[in-house]
Amino acid sequence: MQQDILVNWSPQETRVAVVENGAVQELHVERTLERGLVGNVYLGKVVRVLPGMQSAFVDIGLERAAFLHVADVWQRPLEGESLPANRNGATVKPIEKQVFEGQTLMVQVIKDPIGTKGARLSTQISIAGRLLVFLPQDSHIGISQKIPASLREPLRERLHALCSAGLPPDAKSTGGFILRTNAEESSDAELADDIAYLRKTWARIREASARQPTASLLHEDLNLLQRVLRDLVGEATQSIRIDSREQFHALMAFGREFMPQAAARLSHYKGERPIFDLYAVDEEIARALGRRVDLKSGGYLIIDQTEALTTVDVNTGGYVGARNFDDTIFKTNLEAAHAIARQLRLRNLGGIIIIDFIDMTQAEHQQAVLAELRKQLARDRVKTMSGGFSQLGLVEMTRKRTRESLAQMLCEPCEQCQGAGRVRTARTVAYDILREILREARQFNPKEFRVVAAPGVIEMLVDEESQHLAGLSDFIGKPISLQAESSVGPDQYDIVLI
Repeated sequence: MQQDILVNWSPQETRVAVVENGAVQELHVERTLERGLVGNVYLGKVVRVLPGMQSAFVDIGLERAAFLHVADVWQRPLEGESLPANRNGATVKPIEKQVFEGQTLMVQVIKDPIGTKGARLSTQISIAGRLLVFLPQDSHIGISQKIPASLREPLRERLHALCSAGLPPDAKSTGGFILRTNAEESSDAELADDIAYLRKTWARIREASARQPTASLLHEDLNLLQRVLRDLVGEATQSIRIDSREQFHALMAFGREFMPQAAARLSHYKGERPIFDLYAVDEEIARALGRRVDLKSGGYLIIDQTEALTTVDVNTGGYVGARNFDDTIFKTNLEAAHAIARQLRLRNLGGIIIIDFIDMTQAEHQQAVLAELRKQLARDRVKTMSGGFSQLGLVEMTRKRTRESLAQMLCEPCEQCQGAGRVRTARTVAYDILREILREARQFNPKEFRVVAAPGVIEMLVDEESQHLAGLSDFIGKPISLQAESSVGPDQYDIVLI
C-alpha cells in the first residue's frame, strides 16, 4: 500500500486528505475559528455536582459547561497504594466525595462538544509526544498493546532507565509514560528528547495554572498541520505535499525538531492546479456529504446519520453480473463491506453503526462478508468493534467518536426542510467562493469579480470573513463585489466576471 498526504492550507481553513493507492481514505478539516478542543488543558471551576449521575459540570470558559464523569476523575493514591484504574472497573469513591461546587480543577478535554452535548473532561492529564504519552500524575510505565509481547519488557526497562537518568536517587516520581506504537524501533536519544520535551511542556502548564484565573486555557494541543506529522505519517507514507510555502517552512522547522523522519517526506507543492484536484478530493467531499454511495458493480449504499446512531443499507441496484441470485447478493455484500469501512473513515462516522447487508441464505457467505468487513476495519486508526449477524440479519458495530463527523462539521440542518435534510453552512459556501475566485483568477483576467449569493453567505463575507476576502482581493489584484439575492438557495452562488 502506498500512501500520500495532501495538505490544502488557507488562512481560514486547513484541509488534509490521506490518499491510499490513488483513492481518498480520510479527510481532516480544521478551521481557524473552529479548532477542536481534544487534548487542551484548562483550569476549570466546578459549577454543579450530580450524585445521581455520578458526574459534575465544570466551567472551562466555553459556551456550555463541560461534563466530568466519576470514571474520569483521577484519584491520588495514598502512601503504599496503587493508583485505581477507574476505567477498568475498579471501585472508586463517589464523585460527591471527590469534587465540590466552586472547586478549582485542572482538567483536559477528551471529547469535543458534539451537538447539544458539552465537552467531556478528565482530571488525569496526558500529553502526547511523537513517541510517548506523558502521564504527569502517574508513575506507571506502559507499552502499546500493538507492540509484540516479546518486546514489551525490554522496552519497559529501557524507558525506566531513561526516565530516571539524571535524577537524584531519592527523587520522587516525575510522571509516567506510555510508549506509542511508532516508538518500537526508536533510539535512546530519540526517547530522551521526547521525555525532555514532554516534561518541559508539563512545567509550562503547571506554571500557567499558578498565575491564570479559572476558566483559562493552560495548554493547547497541536494544530492539524503538526498532527499530520505526529499521527498520520506511517511506514507506507510516500510523501506529504503542502500548497503553502509559509506553512511548509513552519512545518519543516517543527518536524526537524521533533519528527525528522516524517519531515524528510515533506515537500512544497508548486503546481498550477489546486492540490486537491490531483485526486479529485473536492468531488470526494461532495459525495461524502450525500446519502447514496454507488458501488462499481451497480449496487449502492444508503447512509443515514442521526444523533444516536448511523445506519447503512446495502442494495443490489442494477447488478446482475453473477450466474445466480445468491452469487449476486454475495458479491454485492463483499464489495459493500470494503466500501463501508472506507466511508466510515472518510466521513469520520462514530458511535453505534447498524449495517443492513442484503439477506444471505448461506452461512459461509455471511462469514466471508464479516471477515472482509473486519479486515478493512483493521486498517482504521480509530478503534472499532463489530459483532456478528443478529437474528434480524443486521450487523452492529461501534467506532470511537472523539470529534464531529464530516457532515456535522461542514453542514447544518436546513430550516426550509425542518431538519429533514442538510445544507452546507454559510462559512463553507463562503470558503468555496474564495477558492473558486482564486481558481478563475488563474484562468481569466476580468476587471472585477462579482459574487451573487444568499444573504447569509454575503453577510459572512462582509462580516466575519472580510479580512480573508480583502486578502484574496489584494492577492489577485482585482476588486471583488458582493450582491445578496434572497432567491438564491443557502448553498448556491454565482461568480460573475465583469
